[in-house]
Amino acid sequence: MEHKTEVLSQAGSEETQAGQIFNRQKAACLKKPYLSLNERLDVLLKLENLLKKNQEEIANAVSADFGNRSRHETKILEIFTSVSGLRYTRRRLKKWMKPGKRHVALTFKGAQNQVIPQPKGVVGIIAPRNYPLFLVIGPLTSALAAGNRCMIKMATHSKNLCNLLHQLFTKSFNKDLIAILPGVSYDDFTPLPFDHLVFTGSPASGRMVMKTAAENLTPVTLELGGKSPTIICEDFNIKKAAGRILYTKFMNSGQTCIAPDYLFLPEHMVDDFVEISKRVMRRRYPLLESVDYTSITDNESYHHLLKVLDDARSKGAVLVNLIPDGKPDNELRKIPPTIILNVTEDMEIMQREIFGPILPIKTYKDIGQCIEYIKAHGRPLALYLFTKNRELQEKVVMNTMSGAMCINDCAMHIVQHDMPYGGIGNSGMGQYHGYEGFMEFSKLRPVFKQAVLPLGAAFVYPPYGKTFERMYDLLLNIRWF
Repeated sequence: MEHKTEVLSQAGSEETQAGQIFNRQKAACLKKPYLSLNERLDVLLKLENLLKKNQEEIANAVSADFGNRSRHETKILEIFTSVSGLRYTRRRLKKWMKPGKRHVALTFKGAQNQVIPQPKGVVGIIAPRNYPLFLVIGPLTSALAAGNRCMIKMATHSKNLCNLLHQLFTKSFNKDLIAILPGVSYDDFTPLPFDHLVFTGSPASGRMVMKTAAENLTPVTLELGGKSPTIICEDFNIKKAAGRILYTKFMNSGQTCIAPDYLFLPEHMVDDFVEISKRVMRRRYPLLESVDYTSITDNESYHHLLKVLDDARSKGAVLVNLIPDGKPDNELRKIPPTIILNVTEDMEIMQREIFGPILPIKTYKDIGQCIEYIKAHGRPLALYLFTKNRELQEKVVMNTMSGAMCINDCAMHIVQHDMPYGGIGNSGMGQYHGYEGFMEFSKLRPVFKQAVLPLGAAFVYPPYGKTFERMYDLLLNIRWF
């Protein structure tokens, strides 16, 4: 995911503020390693109420960090999704925390086995700038539900939101439990010996995070994005598909890790898709200056996207501006939603995740071409398929690999709290949300309790003889399950 996260170094010091807070949280873990159900429910409810009470201030802070970020997008894409995830977790946490009983081998009759989910300890969360609230609260919800203590490093470009959350969290939570660190550097944060580390950003930065974490044998959850492909098949209504694809592609001005990155279309459907897209986008964003259309987060990303467009144009692509009177605005950092036709593989737009309001279209004659193309490239964070044909659905599901897949829509899996969220390979590792998030930040601790008078085990003690041989033959041939 091209979140423009800063390059990390491996330097760090426990003498920093981050190190001091880490030591406080670690000491708190040692003093009280297991938070009760009521303690966890209380902190999750406080967090939910904090978000609801301060949603206007949060939306304003995010917009200030972006230059202009649709406040409605912030509310629906970040505040609502965060609150609904917290509610889902609270309602099910009691069940998740229950120790699980496991089968006891026959030779240990009278003994007991159980598995207890226990907190890992101190969890570090490194969040990007594109969804600066949701990509903090999502992993934080899972980590707190599992009983951990958390330290949060937000992106440098999220200064206003970071300062606001720091103030709100300081009033509501003890820093021994949750700490947001304004101004902390990656050099001071990442090398700390966390019990788990969550990072959202680009694959290049993700590799460096993982390398640094390896020095402390810290397990990592990496959400790295990638070029998420989208396929429209012949049998699906092109107007309906376009409406759904255009929404998820151009929300947040394309700066979404699970946005459709490029689109496969049957050759004869391209013109229809373009015309429908023009009508849809004129209705949704009649003016580039609209407050509903979000700015690119920073100048570097903005000018990079302009170069990507110039590169495609110079190599023979046809650029279709979906806001006819709109032109790139350097002051607002806004680029009109654009479709790219006649795409070739040597164009920069096909080399890495776009992370902007640009949609390349590739044509195909047979679905097999799409499958082979997807398999030949890095595994994406999401894959989208539009077809009512169940055989085609099964074919794509079983012959491709991605972090997640949506059929007949895009990105909606992110708000399905009963499903895990995470990538694979180039798009990341690990997962959170819902029960899988609870498990990601828990140590499943097996506990074996031997019977006071164990039966049948004495034969394994030396000295060995004929009795051992007879019992061993019996054990080897018996049906255990």
